[in-house]
Amino acid sequence: MIVWINGTFGVGKTTTGTIVARTPGWRMFDPEHVGYMLATNLKDVDFDDFQELPPWRTLVPAVMDEVYHYTKCSALVAVQTVLAQEVWNELKAGFASLDQPVFHVVLDCETAEIRRRIEADQVESQAKEWRLGHLEVFERERDRLVGSADLVVNTTNLTPNATASTVIDAVRDRHRS
Repeated sequence: MIVWINGTFGVGKTTTGTIVARTPGWRMFDPEHVGYMLATNLKDVDFDDFQELPPWRTLVPAVMDEVYHYTKCSALVAVQTVLAQEVWNELKAGFASLDQPVFHVVLDCETAEIRRRIEADQVESQAKEWRLGHLEVFERERDRLVGSADLVVNTTNLTPNATASTVIDAVRDRHRS
């Protein structure tokens, strides 16, 4: 099973995903590494975001499926913001073509709290302006994104451990069904 943790920048995806991936038999996968590989090999192609590249949308499900089967893990955890519906549809179709189930988690949070977290972030402070600039896009896509999720977790008043526990419990419940 693929556990895809989605949501806006600063909502707690990476922290949550890191905790979730500590579950025995689960493993973290970073879809951005597929983008880095493509960027290295497509230096003559102009793009602003890996998700714009059709090969990224094709390769991410394929590579994740290979890693999943090679490692024989129980779940592969991906942490990546995907706001564009057409990109998400392509990823889902890719996973479906591989008969790979996806559990789509969306972390949500009150906008004021997201801003506070971004402003206070000392780990990725260089990304502050970029993250703040993308909040408007998230606000426009929030209802659709939340509506497409298997699980929505409001992280406004939750600790990272509580958020991760909610995700783990929901995935396990789905897997038992």
